[in-house]
Amino acid sequence: MPQQIAVVTGAGSGVGRAVAVELAAAGWLPVLAGRREEPLRGTAELCAAAGPGGRAAVVVPTDVTDPAAVDALFAAAAEPCGRVDLLFNNAGTFGASAAVDELDIAEWRAVVDLNLTGAFLCARAAFRRMKAQDPRGGRIINNGSISAHVPRPHSIAYTATKHAVTGLTKSLSLDGRPYRIACGQIDIGNAATEMTAAMSTGVRQADGRIAVEPTMDVADVARTVRHMAELPLEANVQFATVMATAMPYIGRG
Repeated sequence: MPQQIAVVTGAGSGVGRAVAVELAAAGWLPVLAGRREEPLRGTAELCAAAGPGGRAAVVVPTDVTDPAAVDALFAAAAEPCGRVDLLFNNAGTFGASAAVDELDIAEWRAVVDLNLTGAFLCARAAFRRMKAQDPRGGRIINNGSISAHVPRPHSIAYTATKHAVTGLTKSLSLDGRPYRIACGQIDIGNAATEMTAAMSTGVRQADGRIAVEPTMDVADVARTVRHMAELPLEANVQFATVMATAMPYIGRG
């Protein structure tokens, strides 16, 4: 069986890095995208150590908000085997924590550009490749969030974009049916990464308190993404929620 190609955005750290390494260990060739080359090189080294044969991942520094850069990313991804089998659409940012009436419009646009427009541009490029390649098809997994369901205080831009990612997932699922393109979404709660470091010192709750929240190992997220990725295209995990068991979500607030 030819090696499968997985594009992972936001691959320089956190969930993206963990997923890339997990896929490499399973024999995939990860194509690593992110704005900064140095962290991507670090992820590539981990992929080479984890993967069979020590083959390094492909590093493609990319600004996913730039359509031309995204097109170049997928051209590079298709080069080794002539196809793209998986997109893990993961790049994102929480942005500034601010009350609605105090959020600067530039901050709003920065979060929307990365979390929503960037996700769309990558999905569009993947869809084009998957629709045209032979054999046709592939899989897109979008990184949603617990915030795709319920907000945190002072997170309107992040929450709005993550709700929008759910709409993106549903539309891609529907439009991909004729072309064997499956699309699912993983909604993650409190995986221990750089982005969630504040959980250990305390974050604002719905009632205004500051409280420490439980976290979980990011490797558990990576294993879930791998499971979703390795299903046959006739099967799909449409939505999966993976979260720290005791975090405030069920009954949040």
